Amino acid sequence: MYRAKQRGRNTYEFFIPELTESSLERFQLETELRRAIERNELRIYLQPQFALNSGLLIGAEALVRWLHPEKGLVYPGRFIPLAEESGLIVAIGEWVQLTACQYWAQWTEHGLNPGKLSINVSGVEFRRGRIQEIVRKTLDTTRLAPAQLELEITESAVMNQAESGIKVLNDLRDMGISLAIDDFGTGYSSLAYLKRLPLNKLKVDQSFVRGLPGNVEDCAITRAVIALGHSLQLTIIAEGVETAEQSAFLLREGCDEIQGYLRGKPMFADEFARTFLYS
Repeated sequence: MYRAKQRGRNTYEFFIPELTESSLERFQLETELRRAIERNELRIYLQPQFALNSGLLIGAEALVRWLHPEKGLVYPGRFIPLAEESGLIVAIGEWVQLTACQYWAQWTEHGLNPGKLSINVSGVEFRRGRIQEIVRKTLDTTRLAPAQLELEITESAVMNQAESGIKVLNDLRDMGISLAIDDFGTGYSSLAYLKRLPLNKLKVDQSFVRGLPGNVEDCAITRAVIALGHSLQLTIIAEGVETAEQSAFLLREGCDEIQGYLRGKPMFADEFARTFLYS
């Protein structure tokens, strides 16, 4: 049944032994994931972000990895979808937010300037309506200044519950944190709603950046996102920037910020601090 749903619904699948094996593996992975937080198996990685004009560090995006005792490093593509389906993403998201903010608060207390901390919020977290409570608790616990925190919310998560989503975003903005729309251009945004969202930033999805500057369609979409964002007084950041040619194109088109392997891969917090804060 689940295989049929994954392939677009309104279809059917015949049973094969591999389906049982896949289900057992999935069940085992979910069971182990439930224990990952209490066993301290999750790790924070940070990918630096830079101002495109000056090249200066302006912050980092917090990413989560799972250091499994037997499987080694498990990447998000394998366990995040499972976490979202099972609801575990709420606990994982809360852990990521608290742990990353603790790093930022400690560095700031020691007189360092890590810039702004950007954290993803999944659609499941957003729909459950506890985001404001979690953010408030995190800021109170870590004593991090709200201005140092930015939440990235996917376009689809907001548009799936547009009216209530706007209220949640307004509540978060009233706390003093920044808000960004992640994966912009990959969903079905209504511009009428977009102009009502209390946003600070639009993120150009890496699926568009990947084709720059050779793909005509990707160039056109990227130009349109940059122009639209600037007309709404928003900062534009492009993710997945891996080549000097991509960076040069984005600079010419007026993009404000970038992140990607060209300037910095995701790294442990200690490595981030050694590379960008203590140097």
